[in-house]
Amino acid sequence: MKQNWNASQYRENASFVAEYGSPVVKLLNPQHNERTLDLGCGDGALTKEIEKAGAVVHGVDSSPDMIEAAKTRGLSASVVNGEKLNFSNEFDAVFSNAALHWMTKSDTVIQGVFNALKPGGRFVGEFGGKGNIETLVKAMKAVFEARADFGEFQNPWYFPNDKEYKAKLQQSGFQVQYIELIPRPTPLKTGVREWLTLFSNGITSKLNDRQREAFLNDVEHAVKSALFSNGTWLADYVRLRFAAQKV
Repeated sequence: MKQNWNASQYRENASFVAEYGSPVVKLLNPQHNERTLDLGCGDGALTKEIEKAGAVVHGVDSSPDMIEAAKTRGLSASVVNGEKLNFSNEFDAVFSNAALHWMTKSDTVIQGVFNALKPGGRFVGEFGGKGNIETLVKAMKAVFEARADFGEFQNPWYFPNDKEYKAKLQQSGFQVQYIELIPRPTPLKTGVREWLTLFSNGITSKLNDRQREAFLNDVEHAVKSALFSNGTWLADYVRLRFAAQKV
């Protein structure tokens, strides 16, 4: 199961990701000439904001299409799997927004970030936490279970609670300065169907066109009573925001 990213589709249907990332950039508090790694940079929207603040930023992402989009913004960026970071004492800060929940080998990721940071460097980020898109995930799983020809449902996400992730950071040598689970119901301006098309294409990668259409229809129908009201779709997002330092 491999999630594929299309930068133009992402920009059209998920611009809210960068919009809601501003508080995380503020928490990072980028400094002039500070070497910063943006882990899971996507199309570079927030990477550019960090650069504008004066930091020297390099973005990494596993998606070649996203990296090309980041480069069109004039950013330094390269295709790197976040679970295979090989930097050593190179960065003053590592930043990540809406990406760590796609990296299920969390201990490996945290250790890679720790190694990438200089002593005293900080790790600041936000990603999906415990309860994130719970309604959507339950519906997707139920649709797979109801249709024998779909195969087995595979959840591609890692959504920890604050205590679990804090313990992981501490075990790798980080001092956790702040960590919080933040419920954040998020409007989906283009609808839940477009959200599913973008974010669950890895889940449906083995389905044929007919099955994929049935999946979209069934999940949309299943979550409508919970996530649609007054003409607006609201995804049941819960974010885990944190700041830690390499000591």
